[in-house]
Amino acid sequence: MNGSLAANEALLGELLQGLGQPGCDVAVAVPAVYMGQVQALLQGSAIALAAQDVSAHDGGAYTGEVSAPMLRDFAVRYALVGHSERRQYHGETDALVATKAQKALAAGITPIVCVGETLAEREAGQTEAVVKRQLAAVIHAVGACVTEIVVAYEPVWAIGTGKTASPEQAQAVHAVLRAQLAAASTQAAKVPVLYGGSMNAGNAEQLLAQPDIDGGLIGGASLKAQDFLKIIAAAA
Repeated sequence: MNGSLAANEALLGELLQGLGQPGCDVAVAVPAVYMGQVQALLQGSAIALAAQDVSAHDGGAYTGEVSAPMLRDFAVRYALVGHSERRQYHGETDALVATKAQKALAAGITPIVCVGETLAEREAGQTEAVVKRQLAAVIHAVGACVTEIVVAYEPVWAIGTGKTASPEQAQAVHAVLRAQLAAASTQAAKVPVLYGGSMNAGNAEQLLAQPDIDGGLIGGASLKAQDFLKIIAAAA
């Protein structure tokens, strides 16, 4: 929950000025209230528009919700589903996240499915079981469309805490997710698996060098244009 009309314009202006032709896919996930502004600012650029969430409903008596068809009106390309903060603070279940992924796909939006364990779960040796359970719900719900999703591993204990999984720790979980996707589809190699645990300008290169880390789901570092540009360069 960051941004303002002025801050958005300044940040995106600096990003677009420094970006050129990126060697990777780049998107920004903005609060729904700024969709119109950011759509206009990104018009004709190499940066895609993403939503931070999407409703599990297409319309009706769900005050405050934003549906996938509404997001499509603003040419939204991606939508985060199951972000750790939605799971933690809003009680989102695996089943609800799976439904949101279905709704996004039905509207032509690519869901970025977030999975990850808490510190207590990691310390209890449950990391693999937790992330596999979370991803399995989505794989079961979307079926053959699994090749049209993006997966993001975000260890909850490494978000906003200053802690970061080591490249080896992150790679180990990414390898588990990759194997799970491969068991679900022969085309699983098409699914990007992103790392979302406090990736920043300082650690991006090491993390992105891992064989199963295809990109990053960037948090605080994306609010500083020069840091975000360095991460993009590392991913290219």
